[in-house]
Amino acid sequence: MNFPRSTLLAVIPLWLAGHAVAADSLTDAVHLAAQPTMQEYNIPGMAIAISHKGQQHFFEYGVASLDNRQPVDRHTLFELGSVSKLFTAVLGSYAEASGTLNLTDNASQYLPDLEGSAFDHISLLDLATYTAGGLPLQFPETVTDREQMLDYYRNWKPIYPSGDRRLYSNPSIGLFGHLAAASLSTPFQSLLEQDLFPQLGMQESYVQVPEKQMSRYAWGYRDTTAIRVQPGMLDAEAYGVKSSAADMLSFIEANLNPDTLEPPLRQAISASHRGHYQVGDTTQALGWESYVYPLSLERLQAGNSTVMALEPHTVERFDAPRPADGDLLLNKTGSTNGFGAYVVLLPARDTGLVILANRNYPNAERVRLALQILDALDQDVSTTQ
Repeated sequence: MNFPRSTLLAVIPLWLAGHAVAADSLTDAVHLAAQPTMQEYNIPGMAIAISHKGQQHFFEYGVASLDNRQPVDRHTLFELGSVSKLFTAVLGSYAEASGTLNLTDNASQYLPDLEGSAFDHISLLDLATYTAGGLPLQFPETVTDREQMLDYYRNWKPIYPSGDRRLYSNPSIGLFGHLAAASLSTPFQSLLEQDLFPQLGMQESYVQVPEKQMSRYAWGYRDTTAIRVQPGMLDAEAYGVKSSAADMLSFIEANLNPDTLEPPLRQAISASHRGHYQVGDTTQALGWESYVYPLSLERLQAGNSTVMALEPHTVERFDAPRPADGDLLLNKTGSTNGFGAYVVLLPARDTGLVILANRNYPNAERVRLALQILDALDQDVSTTQ
């Protein structure tokens, strides 16, 4: 099927409003939601994977490369961008469950090079939740090696009191991941690829894609230029993971059913869902951002907006971590210059989904697409493929 965009845009609101559905309605719903988004933003390829009440569903569209026209499938590797932070959060929680760190400890306790700096008074939790005091979105371009990175941190001065304001930051959660790995006496990339990913059942996820897997690595697109992410400081910890829809569905199902995992990973997954403060409608967990569900499209888009990402926001910190109880939606967006990713969990409904694309299109459209699919699932449609 290849519907004209005008027809699709007219049909989607009516279809999702509660009209009768056919036996393959999930397939139709995903197709009707994905096609206009891909057409409007000129997305070459997209992979969508859904876990709903124990059943897996995969939907693939377009191509991984405009050059060789290789079709996207569930094993195509996409760049996750900041969705990578979810693994950093789990790894930090894993270190805490293993007894090698405590989130309330000061950051400099785990890296002697930082002793005597502002990090004597900034906790690991502050770093993990972007409340260290104003660390920026990215490192300065002049920071290109470890010594320059350490100099940057040693000389950095907070703008706000630690724990007071949220300012989304790769150097913040990146340092958290770096220190968590130091507490486990193993390089971060090795912990991901040799320990965490295998325990999560993820067999095709990487920081550095092996040569023999490069044929499955999609090209991202910025305008008509084919691009891939370049190495950067603490990239593995903040934005550097490449994964497939199949592997990300394994991660989603581990989050939906952590009781199937061995401790301490089971504890780490559960801990990553707990909220630490409120900012607007958003509860900040470790990596994840959560909301009471159901919620309006506008509220979820606001929580994933440019304003939320680029501007400081005063937080209402909880006295103790808040369990992820009740009907909640947990989500995380991620982008590189050529890729856009979005992951959503509804633990109380045993449902999760991931959307991977080889173009960086607006977060608002990823949210819209995901909620359209979730609306279809809420109608208790048949999910037979």
